[in-house]
Amino acid sequence: MKLAVTEGSPAAGQRGRTSGRSERMHQLRRQIWHYRKLYVLLSFGVIFFALFAYGPMYGIQLAFKQYSIAKGITHSPWVGLDNFQTLFGRQEFWIALKNTLIISFLRTVFSFPVPIILAIILNELYSSKLRRGLQIVFTLPHFLSWVTISGIMMNLLSTDGMLNSLITALGGQPVGFLTEGNIFRGLLVFSGIWKEAGWSSIIYMAAIVGIDPALYESATIDGASRFQRIWHITWPGIRSTAAILLIMSVGYSISGNFDQVFNLYNPIVMKWADIIDTYVYRISFQQTPDYGLSTAVGLFKGVVNCILLLSANFIIGRLDSDSRMI
Repeated sequence: MKLAVTEGSPAAGQRGRTSGRSERMHQLRRQIWHYRKLYVLLSFGVIFFALFAYGPMYGIQLAFKQYSIAKGITHSPWVGLDNFQTLFGRQEFWIALKNTLIISFLRTVFSFPVPIILAIILNELYSSKLRRGLQIVFTLPHFLSWVTISGIMMNLLSTDGMLNSLITALGGQPVGFLTEGNIFRGLLVFSGIWKEAGWSSIIYMAAIVGIDPALYESATIDGASRFQRIWHITWPGIRSTAAILLIMSVGYSISGNFDQVFNLYNPIVMKWADIIDTYVYRISFQQTPDYGLSTAVGLFKGVVNCILLLSANFIIGRLDSDSRMI
């Protein structure tokens, strides 16, 4: 004898849930097929991060192993936290960490505001031809490699370079731009601004373009000065963009731009310019390789960067809830 399935019975509820899931899956397949071109474009980004960001995380276990080429990553013996104890016991590591934090702090304080100011100045120019021309001039250095830039700067700033020759000809004393620690740190900041400020300002220019022009027209009619329009319209319009980029900049603090420092520094200024990335390069390629120790440094960098990122996001979120990333 068959039992009738009445409305509200467990069997009817199970059948309804199954039908609902089938309907949702059918709608999902239809949406994926409808936006299939966008999903194809998205797949390239997913594959990139899977191969070059998440795939290499398999090697993080080397930070807790004594790596042996013969045994490979999987079968190398575990050593626990020995690599971290060795790392934290080295004075060179703490010098590199201190230099990294100091240089990153100087970059954040002096370099970060420059693209914002540059974008605002370019936006205030009345001549569109002049604006486009200056954008090209300011953006062009971004496409030069640090190898090229370091060669130019060494020819200009070395002891017998063009600038010191000019200073000597005027009766002054040569300046050790590339040999004095504090001057060299300032040179890193200045060269970074010169190379990247124009490129970074593009993001702020795009944010400014998105501001409603009617706001400027209304402010002009009300008698607002140019500075007042910038302060009360332009800056609020790009503030959230600036906050997000500041959070990302703070989260990148322990990464000290290896290409720039490696191509510019020398043994004389190593005490003031050696950063975490150049330290890892030395212990990996210029000394007897210790891949477990190198991986421990990388893991330490990742953890510290994550903490700095979340801290900056929390602080900025407390100051302005619309500007937090997550």
